[in-house]
Amino acid sequence: MKRIAATATVQIDNERVRVTEWRFAPGTETGWHIHPTDYVVVPMCTGGLLLETRDGTARNQLTAGVSYTRVAGSEHNVINDADTEFVFVEIELK
Repeated sequence: MKRIAATATVQIDNERVRVTEWRFAPGTETGWHIHPTDYVVVPMCTGGLLLETRDGTARNQLTAGVSYTRVAGSEHNVINDADTEFVFVEIELK
């Protein structure tokens, strides 16, 4: 199923980091992608997002201000299947 793309706004992009604000209106997605570097996500909202991976689908429950990290090579599609907007900031380490 093809969905509308979430809105990505790059706030910083230099030789060390890329900081992107992701805004997910209801029903939007990132699209399938592979992270080339380690990264940190800082949720700005509390709620759930659907995560599609090659191994299946899972629901990630996120809490505003509680960060998490993933290693380079992470491949997935992030979907907001809720009725409200979800926002997080992603910090990619170069």
